[in-house]
Amino acid sequence: MNISAILTAVAVVGGVGLFLGIFLGIASIVFKVEVDEKEEAVLGVLPGNNCGGCGYPGCSGLAAAIAKGEAAVNACPVGGDAVGKKVAAIMGVEAGETIRMTAFVRCQGDSERATRNYEYTGVEDCSMIKYVPDGGAKSCNHGCLGYGNCADACPFGAITVRNGVAVVDKEKCKACGKCIAACPKHLIELIPYDAKTVVACSSCDRGPVTMKACKTGCIGCGLCVKACPVDAITVDAFHAHIDQSKCTGCGACKEKCPKKAIIDFS
Repeated sequence: MNISAILTAVAVVGGVGLFLGIFLGIASIVFKVEVDEKEEAVLGVLPGNNCGGCGYPGCSGLAAAIAKGEAAVNACPVGGDAVGKKVAAIMGVEAGETIRMTAFVRCQGDSERATRNYEYTGVEDCSMIKYVPDGGAKSCNHGCLGYGNCADACPFGAITVRNGVAVVDKEKCKACGKCIAACPKHLIELIPYDAKTVVACSSCDRGPVTMKACKTGCIGCGLCVKACPVDAITVDAFHAHIDQSKCTGCGACKEKCPKKAIIDFS
């Protein structure tokens, strides 16, 4: 065995290792990315769901925006008020009031209330129904299709389909908005968790058309508008809408609605 050859090989390997070590050490200094300590701290208290409900690409994107002052400290819909206060403490600002929101499906057209034009057998995907005759078997072209795209999109298991209509469990809902994006009929909206009265219909058809399609569809009669003592209701395109910032939950509109399209939100 040639000892000199072995020593030469060891020296070469050691030299290469030393060179790489020095090179990597210098590179780590030259290309070092400065980390915002506040950004890291904010990221540490965010829930980590990465749902995108805040409008940023995941929790890291929101943390960066908050640290730069581009997003509110209570911008995380999943964390809510508790996380907002923690983030505010890190940023040294006041958290402000956080209104808890929840998703709501504006439809009651289940298998018993909504009429059907035919029995559909095929792909059970809400986004594909637009390709079938009349946009689905239900007579109402504005109602819930009931195939659960919103339920599949919900990362919190807050949505179930009951008797052909999607229903949101507001206790589980984190208001991330994924269900809103998943609904091709645009039936889902975010409303205050503490809302008392809601219009459970999205139809914009004229009254006679709506009545043929659904037993509990809004016909735009305007009786709810006249009954509301605080002017919280308007009717546009044959559809009633409640301004939740004005609504006191007195229930007068619900009592006057002849089609029971206005319901308690509990």
